[in-house]
Amino acid sequence: MMLLTLLLLMTLAAYYLGLRRAVTVAGGPTSVRVLHSRPAYYGMWTAIWCGLPALIIFAAWQMLEGRMLTHLVVAQLPPEMQSLSAARLSLIVNDIRNIIYGNIPVGQVSPAVQAAAELYLRLQAISRIALAAAVLASALAGLGAAYGRIHIRLRARNQVERLVLWLLGACSTIAIFTTIGIVLSVLYEALRFFKSVPLTDFLFGLQWSPQMAIRSDQVGSSGAFGAVPVLAGTLLVSGIAMLVAVPIGLLAAIYMSEYAGKRLRSVVKPLMEILAGIPTVVYGFFAALTVAPLIRSSGHAIGLDVSSESALAAGLVMGIMIIPFVSSLSDDMINAVPQSLRDGAYGLGATHSETIRQVVLPAALPGIVGGVLLAVSRAIGETMIVVMAAGLTANLTLNPLKTVTTVTVQIVTLLVGDQEFDSPKTLAAFALGLLLFVITLGLNIIALKVVRKYREQYE
Repeated sequence: MMLLTLLLLMTLAAYYLGLRRAVTVAGGPTSVRVLHSRPAYYGMWTAIWCGLPALIIFAAWQMLEGRMLTHLVVAQLPPEMQSLSAARLSLIVNDIRNIIYGNIPVGQVSPAVQAAAELYLRLQAISRIALAAAVLASALAGLGAAYGRIHIRLRARNQVERLVLWLLGACSTIAIFTTIGIVLSVLYEALRFFKSVPLTDFLFGLQWSPQMAIRSDQVGSSGAFGAVPVLAGTLLVSGIAMLVAVPIGLLAAIYMSEYAGKRLRSVVKPLMEILAGIPTVVYGFFAALTVAPLIRSSGHAIGLDVSSESALAAGLVMGIMIIPFVSSLSDDMINAVPQSLRDGAYGLGATHSETIRQVVLPAALPGIVGGVLLAVSRAIGETMIVVMAAGLTANLTLNPLKTVTTVTVQIVTLLVGDQEFDSPKTLAAFALGLLLFVITLGLNIIALKVVRKYREQYE
């Protein structure tokens, strides 16, 4: 951390030195017009040459340091330890790291492992010193090289903008490959699951009980992996949430866009969007401690059988959470409708409410639909509220007063604790993840197409 702080200070100093050097080369502050670029670009160019190579060295060193030190320490272990299997040797390496981090007292390990931990610490100290020297030397070398190349005709702005363009392209590439990696990893594990459980049984099965017995003679040893009850619970909770969020969010957006004054809008809209910043676990507490008991007591008062955890409680609270999402997107879409459409309606004698119903909303409808579909994707992916308010039981029911579960809740449940990734029980989480990915991807594609159609029509 201290090294990065020092590098940041050197980068700021390089910016100042580059800026002053450009002014000096131009002949003073009154003559900066002779420079190809503004003095600030020369400062940024110098700062980039000072900080970027050093930062690359720092990142590469941090990624390779652990492997290199581990390799050197393992090479110094006694021969009988080096001849162990890869799994046993990995356990020894873990013991060494636990000693370094203070998780294991020194007296509980063998002298060879203790000596290896001490060697690791010595090598790590040497590595940190070498890293500091390499980073500072690179920063100084980059600063000197960039400072000496500053002259009137140096195209500093072009080089800085080109570098920024490369960085943006690199970030986009990382995002793309990260998405591909996530999809391939989930797909690989899901295919392993489908080797044990047929795809048709998973997609059309009506029983979900992924508990696997240890012995074949135990009850339920085969498990049941029908995803229909889990998917039905997901759609039920999400549907209730959207029944709450869409009308309230849309009406709030209409009021804020068409009726509210600027002063009221500047106060009310930020207050509404505070709901989007509340952690979902807080919504879960609210649903479990307030909404669910209220629904249960109200249902018993009129003779209804209401579970202590229900889809209705989770859906209502989830809908409240999504209201700012729907409201903000709908507000943006309504404000994007050209004022000329409103003026034309007023010129034909339409009232304010008639203009909103017959002109503004139809014009903004594609964008509103796209926002609603994105909100549906948000609702389908919610976990904490459902865990705390809807339960864990996979019931195939459309009764919102019963306990249900969702895809995300089952994924969390299946992957909690120490799990073996060779059993269908654990691999079922990846199959559910793949199913959820396909559903949300389809919704997002539909939303993007609708929004694109809207933009092409009204931009």
